[in-house]
Amino acid sequence: MGFFSKDIKTMDDLFVHTLRDVYYAENRILKALPSMIEKASDPQLKAGFENHLKETEGHVKRLLEVFQLHGAEAKPVTCPAIDGIIKEADEVSGEVVDKEVLDAALAAAAQAVEHYEITRYGTLIAWANQLGRADCARVLQRTLEEEKKADALLSKVAMSKLNMRAVS
Repeated sequence: MGFFSKDIKTMDDLFVHTLRDVYYAENRILKALPSMIEKASDPQLKAGFENHLKETEGHVKRLLEVFQLHGAEAKPVTCPAIDGIIKEADEVSGEVVDKEVLDAALAAAAQAVEHYEITRYGTLIAWANQLGRADCARVLQRTLEEEKKADALLSKVAMSKLNMRAVS
């Protein structure tokens, strides 16, 4: 089922489809983070990635909770957007030899992922509320807050040291 598929006829269909999209994305991120942890040389960046790996495991559990609350089957749909973001991150980080530049590239790639997730969770929360599913919105809100926190930490680390080191 494509994003603008004829199989999506109602707002509920759209909500469930997008929920499945982000479920796929979170699982792809779980697979990508260990490589990013391994490549990172800055201790704060590495620790941030390790923490976010644990958080992402919680995000998947929360999504399963939302599927259950909503009475929908928890099955992923391929998300070309997250696949592209992760592919680009792999390509760029694979080309960088300098550790300081690599850390800046990894932080930027992680922020691209966070920004995608922030848009998806924000949309899902709005739709859940429109559908009268405040219970689902509350669960999704917890994840959105963690995604925003991860993005803010990446910005702080990148701006306070990673980007400056990469330029030196």
